[in-house]
Amino acid sequence: MTGAALPLDDRDGVVWVDGALVPWRAARLHVLSHGLHYGGSVFEGERVYDGRVFALHDHSARLVASARHLGYELPWTADEIDAVTCEVVAAAGLTDGYVRPVAWRGADTLRLVAPDSRVHLAVAAWPWPRIFTDGPRGIRLGTSRWRRPAPDTAPIRAKAAALYAIGALAGQEAEAAGFDDALLLDHRGRLAEATGANLFLVRGGELHTPPPECVLDGITRRTVIGLARGLGLPVVERHLAPAALDHADEVFLTGTAYEVQPVTGIDDRTYPLGEVGAALTEAYARAVRAGADERAARPAPAAASSDAG
Repeated sequence: MTGAALPLDDRDGVVWVDGALVPWRAARLHVLSHGLHYGGSVFEGERVYDGRVFALHDHSARLVASARHLGYELPWTADEIDAVTCEVVAAAGLTDGYVRPVAWRGADTLRLVAPDSRVHLAVAAWPWPRIFTDGPRGIRLGTSRWRRPAPDTAPIRAKAAALYAIGALAGQEAEAAGFDDALLLDHRGRLAEATGANLFLVRGGELHTPPPECVLDGITRRTVIGLARGLGLPVVERHLAPAALDHADEVFLTGTAYEVQPVTGIDDRTYPLGEVGAALTEAYARAVRAGADERAARPAPAAASSDAG
């Protein structure tokens, strides 16, 4: 069995848990932990390039904010989480890899409302190559019956485990139907995102992407928007009807795992591996390894939104 295929609970190394590095296999939580039963954990997915975590502080700050959206405070600041993450990456000896910080309420009580439960934080890191080692290839999406919730029914600004249950359901159905991933609509039937990645359409040299009203405003999304504008590509954040897929010249996804991922098919539609996606793939690859993380990940001003196809 290769290192990439090893189960995540049976590896060598260390994980930082509540203030100390502990042996990997000893990094456990109790089965009656509040966060396990009620979906209240929050997490981040981060990539290590050349020994550095890309957009580290943006991720740490979002983790703190996600916990607040779910009604609890982390006992560590974003700056402290930055330092912990660097310690974990160094202890793992990573050059390129993946980092997973996760926070949750513990097992003090299983009462649904548990404001006094202790909050725990763990940070793990391990080697993780690119998803496609031979370079980006196109993937196929199937439109899911599951939809992203309205912003007044779920804390959509939080990277919360509870929200990822929707993506997991959509993704497993898409894979069972022969697709690589799922495309989700929002609660109004407009284009939203994939199971864990933001959606971009290219039309006439412009990038069109749904506004982050009921989808996570991804750090990779913001980075790519900044890179696109730096390349002189107009970016329009607007509501997109599914019919917009019929008029797209290219489609791609963005996310920590996918980076910039071309899409070559959605349902019965096909798309080329286009020049715009290729240019942004190259620009992103340069940015993550060039010390550009802090300035590239800053949010850019949004263009006007409109209900259009």
